[in-house]
Amino acid sequence: MANMFAFAEARGGQLRKVAAETVAAARQAANATGGGQVYALVLGGPGIREAAMILGGYGADVVMVVEHADLGHYRPDVWAATAAARISDKNCRAAFFSASAEGRDLAPRVAAILGVGLAADVTSFEMAGDVVRVRHPVYTGKAIATLRVEGTPAVLSLRPGAIAAVEESRTCSVESGTPAIDPGTAKVVVTEVGSRGAAKLDLADAPVIVAGGRGLKAKENFALMEDLAAAFGNAAVGATRAVTDDGWRDPADQIGQTGRLVSPQLYIGVGISGAIQHLAGMRTSKVIVAINRDKDAPIFKVADYGIVGDLFEVVPRLTEAVRQVRSEG
Repeated sequence: MANMFAFAEARGGQLRKVAAETVAAARQAANATGGGQVYALVLGGPGIREAAMILGGYGADVVMVVEHADLGHYRPDVWAATAAARISDKNCRAAFFSASAEGRDLAPRVAAILGVGLAADVTSFEMAGDVVRVRHPVYTGKAIATLRVEGTPAVLSLRPGAIAAVEESRTCSVESGTPAIDPGTAKVVVTEVGSRGAAKLDLADAPVIVAGGRGLKAKENFALMEDLAAAFGNAAVGATRAVTDDGWRDPADQIGQTGRLVSPQLYIGVGISGAIQHLAGMRTSKVIVAINRDKDAPIFKVADYGIVGDLFEVVPRLTEAVRQVRSEG
């Protein structure tokens, strides 16, 4: 048996979807070694303890909650020192983080403190005895590399959505902890986090993503994407780099090698040709649907379903069909 660590990411006083994914991954790893303990860590401002209670439903045995008035926003050195201390204290064989924006900053810091390597942007992993093997995309997603992670603990960051947040309810204890270093001495202080509004579902949390490209022709035509996302009810709107560079969408919506890396259950690409940089960010999606009038568009090579046609005719009909199915359900 081997103990596992999971960092449960929170934002705005609530746990994010990726928190359940890291805990579920740690539970999967612990089970593969004979049923070790899963230690989850949550940091945040006052009140975060209540949100952390759900982690037992995804396989956590012990959740340490660190509440502090100065921890309402991410503080890299405090987060990293506290996570590293918890991993060492519990002698964890592996530590799981999300490859979210926060996790991609945090996981390397923790690995550096512990003096071990990092396997980043992992899309799947295996635990066999004391051996940890992971897979992650390389060459802008054109190939999948399988790596054996040496050293203990193995530090892994998981691509959001790649590992299912499988529920496995366990009797979970919740402990109160303290930061490993005084937040008042932090060298980096986040003073503000921009909000896109309560109605906006983050790309990392969305099971369905509808993304638009230059084929939409104008900024105002992204209303078609918003309507389709609203029809699903659990969808977020993404975009290509060309679109965000032109100012049609917020840079936070960009999906691709230099943007967000996503693995939703369903990805619908509309008016997107499929440049390799964009495919690198979404080709691990479970089901990919492409809508493009060019039958030779590269995105069709990775799509599970392709619709060759005028998006201005196809998307409204698809939106209406989704609405009808949901109303009947």
